[in-house]
Amino acid sequence: MKNIYSEDAFTGLEAAIVLIAFVVVAAVFSYVVLGAGFFTTQTAQATVHTGVAQASSSLEVVGNVMGISNEGDQLSYANISVALTAGGTAMDLDQMVVSYTDNNGGRNPNVNATPGLGCAALTLGLDEDVAAAADTQWCVAQKINDRNPASPNNLLELNEIWVIAIQTPDSATVNTKITFNMQPSVGAVLPITRTLPGGLNKVQGIY
Repeated sequence: MKNIYSEDAFTGLEAAIVLIAFVVVAAVFSYVVLGAGFFTTQTAQATVHTGVAQASSSLEVVGNVMGISNEGDQLSYANISVALTAGGTAMDLDQMVVSYTDNNGGRNPNVNATPGLGCAALTLGLDEDVAAAADTQWCVAQKINDRNPASPNNLLELNEIWVIAIQTPDSATVNTKITFNMQPSVGAVLPITRTLPGGLNKVQGIY
């Protein structure tokens, strides 16, 4: 029987169909490759941003650290004004961990936060001295430029300055180097190291 099929019958239309099929397959493949590339780029950017957020502190000290002394040779507590760094996001200070150390052996890896961070709730008033680092507490003594005065909260926001009051133990005496570490829920620790002078006034800056 004579073969009625011949390659001579391969028409331009069939060639166009095959070409279109190749183009579609190539387009789909290119889309998949580009999509994977975009996803990888976005993941890399997110990783970089997360790394920067974790490696850099979200808090900064504003102005001087003020020391309050009820006795001439011992620091009772310190007032530290803090604010968000430029471009920082709002921070819930309820999640912040404060620690204290000094070169006289005083050490507290987690200074107790007062309920609601209110200084009025201190069981040991800020005008009293404490015996050990384990007894120290911290609170928010003042909120400057508070954006929500009608509905107070513990969310530190941009342009706000909050004064943190941290009690110090009996080991915080004259000529002692003291260090406060503030560890927010996101970001690096903010270390604050100061050396107490040879004599303490009731209120004075410590450097």
